[in-house]
Amino acid sequence: MRGATHARWAAGAAAVALAATACGGGGSDGDSGGGDSAAVLSSSWGDPQNPLEPANTNEVQGGKVLDMIFRSLKKYDPETGKAEDMLAEKIETSDSQNFTVTVKPGWTFSNGEKVTAKSFVDAWNYGASLKNNQKNAYFFGYIDGYDKVHPEDGGKQSADTLSGLKVTGERTFTVKLNQKFSTFPDTLGYPAYAPLPRAFFTDHAAWVKKPVGNGPYTIESYTKGSQMALKKRDDYPGEDKAQNGGVTLKVYTDNNTAYTDLMAGNLDLVDDVPASQLKNVQSDLGDRYINTPAGIIQTLAFPFYDAKWNKAGMEKVRTGLSMAINRDQITETIFQKTRTPATDWTSPVLGEEGGFKEGLCGDACAYKPDEAKKLIEEGGGLPGGQIKITYNADTGSHREWVDAVCNSINNALDNDKACVGNPIGTFADFRNQITDRKMPGPFRAGWQMDYPLIQNFLQPLYYTNASSNDGKWTNKDFDRLVNEANAETDTATAVEKFQEAEKVLRDAMGAIPLWYQNGSAGYSERLSDVKLNPFSVPVYNEIKVG
Repeated sequence: MRGATHARWAAGAAAVALAATACGGGGSDGDSGGGDSAAVLSSSWGDPQNPLEPANTNEVQGGKVLDMIFRSLKKYDPETGKAEDMLAEKIETSDSQNFTVTVKPGWTFSNGEKVTAKSFVDAWNYGASLKNNQKNAYFFGYIDGYDKVHPEDGGKQSADTLSGLKVTGERTFTVKLNQKFSTFPDTLGYPAYAPLPRAFFTDHAAWVKKPVGNGPYTIESYTKGSQMALKKRDDYPGEDKAQNGGVTLKVYTDNNTAYTDLMAGNLDLVDDVPASQLKNVQSDLGDRYINTPAGIIQTLAFPFYDAKWNKAGMEKVRTGLSMAINRDQITETIFQKTRTPATDWTSPVLGEEGGFKEGLCGDACAYKPDEAKKLIEEGGGLPGGQIKITYNADTGSHREWVDAVCNSINNALDNDKACVGNPIGTFADFRNQITDRKMPGPFRAGWQMDYPLIQNFLQPLYYTNASSNDGKWTNKDFDRLVNEANAETDTATAVEKFQEAEKVLRDAMGAIPLWYQNGSAGYSERLSDVKLNPFSVPVYNEIKVG
């Protein structure tokens, strides 16, 4: 998931496309008549990769919890995705490079400590610092002084704090960027920018065991591999108070088991309906099944740190593999049209004005088995004669589609051993192997947008050394075009520059786009007012029980 942004188009323009309604939703658009505000609901989940430090969580499972226990300067509207003020009373600028932030009064962390300007500045400095090794440090890269606190290429850190951040009052601080960035405020709803209490710094080990945030829920307990219990925070000062007594996130290593538990009355909410159940889900759940467009794309990434995948000519092999995949057949037969074959590297929810361009991938994303085989041969063949597609087997019905992708590739190459799946038991282990650069070949690389801007689908994933560039692809022309787009204040020009960068990505086939994904969920009769936000995450605080 997750990223950072730069160009001057309004999030609201993309939000129009995001305001899609669910199929059903059990009264999610209206008041169901109250419910029991003390009742706790249960929901399927997977263990996060890392402890829940805001600047060190860049995957979906951990992100779900951060969205419940933290609130940042901005919040993304659960219906539209539009960035709206949350803890920000105002964010002012006269030049799109220097910003003055005023924090609303009356906000506290769950331990009673006041949320101040210093709470944000200290958190951002911690997240940016190289010595703290935070996965989302890149988000702070446009703040002045980042090169000193987080030097690239093994350089020595020469500062502990960002020179572009200054506390100017209890509720005010200034931010100086190293270039114009007119939509900088719209990025500040991402959890990496959340404030942190003093306890995070004074007793970090204790905080990590039981994180303290400023959101509508608090963490009561967590047993890895079992569950996390969150309870409603009674003294939460925000308007988006929890409408239930809490949420128990139950860990599942197989989402079919989660679905079975839902049908048996042992679970209230499954936020990822398994592919094997899509044929039955409508008859099983009726209007308690949600299927709604989301800003998610599934791709195959490559380990460019492995010389076998980065040598000259391999762009033909990667393009050939893309053309060997029958996306139409897979999305129809396995996903029952809850996925749409991808024709670019972004998402249709952006709309054309926001940067989505249908067909940008061209023939490289079309199913052309004969040409696929020819290209792969011209590029020198598959490394070692076979590819292994690595994926996590615990969530997302990945086994089914990976097997289907391999079957499609094998049929195109007339070789039933050309492609095999390589399952990893849990999402956390899968992510750890990616981080440790242990991928033997192509690997699953789904992306859930952080906010509805084209930059978020490109820069965090494909810019050199970007935060979620797990395959370590690098291309100077791509980087240059992204930088030029970031510096643009004209919406249309910025979008065009990003699309030029996307064409560079296409020509190198830096990753294979597979399909755009809908958010899907099913829930029990105990619940009402259930919906998924445009990021496909349940809006837990609005769910009513009973």
